Amino acid sequence: MNTPDMNAPDMKTADMSTQDGPTPRRTAARRDTTRHAAASARVLRLPGGLALRYSGRAAAVMTVLLLACAAVWALTMFTGTYRIGTGQILDVLMGGGSGTDRFIVVGQRLPRVCAALLVGAALGLSGALFQSLSRNPLGSPDVIGFTTGSTSGALVVILVGGGTAGVGVGAGSVLGGLVTAAAVYGFTASRGVSGNRLVLAGIAVGAMLASVNDYLITRADLESAESAKAWTFGSLNAVSWPQVTPLALALPVLAAAALAVGRPLRLMEMGDDTAGALGVNVTRVRAAGLLLGVALAGTAIAVAGPIGFLALAAPQLARRLTRSPGAPIGPAMVTGALLLATADLLAQRLLSPFQIPVGLVTGALGGVYLLWLLSRERGEARPR
Repeated sequence: MNTPDMNAPDMKTADMSTQDGPTPRRTAARRDTTRHAAASARVLRLPGGLALRYSGRAAAVMTVLLLACAAVWALTMFTGTYRIGTGQILDVLMGGGSGTDRFIVVGQRLPRVCAALLVGAALGLSGALFQSLSRNPLGSPDVIGFTTGSTSGALVVILVGGGTAGVGVGAGSVLGGLVTAAAVYGFTASRGVSGNRLVLAGIAVGAMLASVNDYLITRADLESAESAKAWTFGSLNAVSWPQVTPLALALPVLAAAALAVGRPLRLMEMGDDTAGALGVNVTRVRAAGLLLGVALAGTAIAVAGPIGFLALAAPQLARRLTRSPGAPIGPAMVTGALLLATADLLAQRLLSPFQIPVGLVTGALGGVYLLWLLSRERGEARPR
């Protein structure tokens, strides 16, 4: 999944490239990058005549990231405020153990770490799709308003409909994201959907929906308002298997669909006219990408609430780690999973035995990431 280069010269040049096609310099750079990637790419043959192209570096990065995810999983499972011996935990995982141990390990620690990995993977993939669609590194669902729209849908179910965490909140979250996506697309479609217009329209719609969310909370009774406000911080403190299971079932299907639209999206990054000349149905692919991105963000929000910066940072970190011209789907997913699992582990341990919402941790880490990115951009802009 390709995203535009973070080192774009300026907004004017980026806007020209999205409306009138890529500039000659960018076209040449993309051609060189594509040629290098094609030369080093490997092909994995799948059943049914399908083929998956990947690079050796991306495979190595994914292996390291998966090992890091396994390490965080083990650390989360085998440590905690309630001390359980390693042998007792292994006994519980094998189906034995006391009732208390089973409740702590299988009822609390295991669903929480699984939720962190799944939600992080979903947000990483959603961010990669939106950044590719908008051709803008800021085009993540939390920046362009889709996360806020999903939050609005969930809050309506929680506060107005009296629903609780579960299928109802998940449906409301996805529906709210879809309505927001339709509104943003409607505002931009009349003059042509470009990356800059999509981001600006999304920011505007998101700001209006944030006011709607605050209004909904102020109109609720005190207990419901406190619960909803805590939920909007993004937390995995009370997650359970009924919340994790729908995401575990939906994520493989959505990831497979994202792989199917990956190649057309890469072609669309060269411009709609070029992609159309190569046989891509631009309108259909863009709609499919939007639906997939909203579905991923909505199902993730239904489990953990709105978690900021993860969908923004994970695809870009994956792109830099793999040295890819864009954010490949696999590394973006695994990077998101590792970031959220690590952030949730910090949320559990920093103020132990008190636990803080993981959204506060990702917000702080996201601020550090943006400051690092700004310093890096400033250093690269200095004349040598």
